[in-house]
Amino acid sequence: MKLSSAAVVLLLLLLRLADSAPPPFSCDASDPKTKTFGFCKTNLSIDERVHDLITRLTIDEKISQLVNSAPAIPRLGISAYEWWSEALHGVSGYGLGVSFNGTIKGATSFPQVILSASTFDSNLWYRIGQAIGKEARAMYNQGQVKGMAFWAPNVNIFRDPRWGRGHETPGEDPLVAGKYAVAFVRGIQGDNYNNDKVEGQENNKGILQASACCKHFTAYDLDNWKGVSRLGFDAKVTKQDLADTYQPPFKSCIQDGRASGIMCAYNRVNGVPNCADYDLLTKTARGEWGFQGYIVSDCNAVAVIHDVHKYAKLPEDAVADVLKAGMDVDCGSYVSTYTKSALEQKKMLESDIDRALHNLFSVQMRLGFFNGNPNTQQFGKIGPDQACTQEHQQLALEAAHNGIVLLKNSNNRLPLSKTSSLAVIGPNANNAYVLLGNYEGRPCKSVEIFRAIQSYAPNASYEGGCKDVNCAVADVASAVRIAKEADDVVLVMGLNYSLETEDHDRVDLVLPGQQEGLIRAVAAASKKPVVLVLICGGPVDVSFAKDDPKIGSILWAGYPGEAGGIALADILYGQHNPGGKLPVTWYPKDFIKVPMTDMRMRPDPSSGYPGRTYRFYSGPKVFEFGYGLSYTTHSYEFMPSTPNTVHLNQLTPTSQTTNKTNSLSVSKIGANNCEKLKFSTHVGVKNTGNMTGKHPVLLFARHERTSNIGRPLKQLVGFESVSLNAGESGVIEFVLDPCEHLSTANEDGDMVIEEGYRYLVVEDKEYSINIVL
Repeated sequence: MKLSSAAVVLLLLLLRLADSAPPPFSCDASDPKTKTFGFCKTNLSIDERVHDLITRLTIDEKISQLVNSAPAIPRLGISAYEWWSEALHGVSGYGLGVSFNGTIKGATSFPQVILSASTFDSNLWYRIGQAIGKEARAMYNQGQVKGMAFWAPNVNIFRDPRWGRGHETPGEDPLVAGKYAVAFVRGIQGDNYNNDKVEGQENNKGILQASACCKHFTAYDLDNWKGVSRLGFDAKVTKQDLADTYQPPFKSCIQDGRASGIMCAYNRVNGVPNCADYDLLTKTARGEWGFQGYIVSDCNAVAVIHDVHKYAKLPEDAVADVLKAGMDVDCGSYVSTYTKSALEQKKMLESDIDRALHNLFSVQMRLGFFNGNPNTQQFGKIGPDQACTQEHQQLALEAAHNGIVLLKNSNNRLPLSKTSSLAVIGPNANNAYVLLGNYEGRPCKSVEIFRAIQSYAPNASYEGGCKDVNCAVADVASAVRIAKEADDVVLVMGLNYSLETEDHDRVDLVLPGQQEGLIRAVAAASKKPVVLVLICGGPVDVSFAKDDPKIGSILWAGYPGEAGGIALADILYGQHNPGGKLPVTWYPKDFIKVPMTDMRMRPDPSSGYPGRTYRFYSGPKVFEFGYGLSYTTHSYEFMPSTPNTVHLNQLTPTSQTTNKTNSLSVSKIGANNCEKLKFSTHVGVKNTGNMTGKHPVLLFARHERTSNIGRPLKQLVGFESVSLNAGESGVIEFVLDPCEHLSTANEDGDMVIEEGYRYLVVEDKEYSINIVL
């Protein structure tokens, strides 16, 4: 159909107006009736405003607000609000709240979290959060976001290497996961916690640039393994493992990060669904940890309580259970469908609804949603020019540069010579999309690894070798042919997120299909040892490559984001010196004999159960947690300023006995005394090689006795990144809190400090500290 000129002009005008639609907000000053509403008066406290709003709602209006897609309430001038948006490593199109069909066409796609975690750089994580929050607010101001709540970060522990969502997390260590949560949350939310004054009134809940949501609370790290689904899984978790593994990241997220959201997980823990667990949501999160924010279910998790777990006899019981437990909003429709009948059947009270609404509206008000036109507010001037900025794209490159891990570099095989001919082989070499990771958004730019390499080697040749990463059939002959013709060969292999993703766990730890055979054949035919690049989130057993002298170097690149291709090319050719370290243990392929459903962290020698993660697993490893090489070398030493004794006997004369060892309970020591116990240890670092480099220094602590009472083999107690020129030295200060860093969990889940020696460990150096009770 041919349009007239006038029709074309009208259509273009309508499209432009659609692109610049105003963001959703309530309390429009141009609507006279809003002037009489107390909830629109910004000179009142948030609590007063929320109370006024709730008292004006009918019961049907109240119930309508308890779901992720909360409808408008026109009679009160309240706009619709969408709670479900995602921003795991950049503003994402997943969920219902974000659209890229507007003025802003893309958002910076940072590396998937597991690769950012391998930088061990809290400041980097904070800056990534800041950038994502700013881009999210820019999209909201353009009318492309329906609500400023984003369901990130994922701070579950990467407990089992087969977990399909492990790459969404900061890895297997609870300290790292907690530090990541704090940095990311503070960054994305705007860190405006000191901005408490609102026209002379106290607002102790703080203004939010965006609302972060730590997920999935708690002990969630199985999606779908051999027919066992997250929807019906009952995680059997000891008090000891909850105390020192599963809960600490969420505690940090709430207490130190001040997250304004939590998502309760699908699974049960010891028989009770997370979203229906009053002890978890209300006693622990709100009571013990001081959480102030909203709690959302994972999508359809309320329905699962009745339909799958069979925990609730009736749908109304499920709804009553979650609202009385402390959940506030349902990602789904179950609560809106059954809450009224639950009230009528007296399974719950209207006050349970009001409590939930208070949390929901409080967060919306902190976001400015009830303050009138957002263009006149604190974040109203963040425009489309703040999305995909050069600064943000450079930050994505920095994260990829510093996250990529060099796992092998025999005889300094890398970096490559720019004058040598090159063959690039592998299905992941010419696919920009695979670099993004799941929960991706629309990236600012998209560069394949092969195309990025061509900026250094313009005449490089390419052969896929396999049609895709499944590699059901390998074209070995074509790959071998171009390998023989080149001086250097780079193989880009691995996985993609059809093999490791939400609702899909792996059943093995090896490269899929014919990949290994292809790698071996190419390596055998090449003139010089080849370089293997692994694009994958979870660990893969590449022992064959580690041990093969014809494979000179191995790089792990995770899912490195929109700048990942450029970062890899820079590292291959020595423009950047890799310094990342693994945030997870890489297990041998035989580890799959361990049932994924076994949630125990600690080993059980009597049954042969090996335990999990570097803290408790002492079996064979392909690569250890914290492992990573560089193009330079470093030496380390503990400085003499570090104390060699910690005296707890000067704090309290009482002690308690745990398993025949003298110990003090951290809770009995008290927060004030714990603060007094803090001390610094200084570690000298020297770049003893010939190349400038940045790398993280990891400080571990180990007990003099690990014995059989569940003490970790060692545990990470601090990490700091350092950048040094060739020959340059520096000193890093680690501030240690014995109550946090030198304590262990007993079988009752209490944190205790035991007497005896601890050894601080950095690489091959140790320093002993005696704890005296």
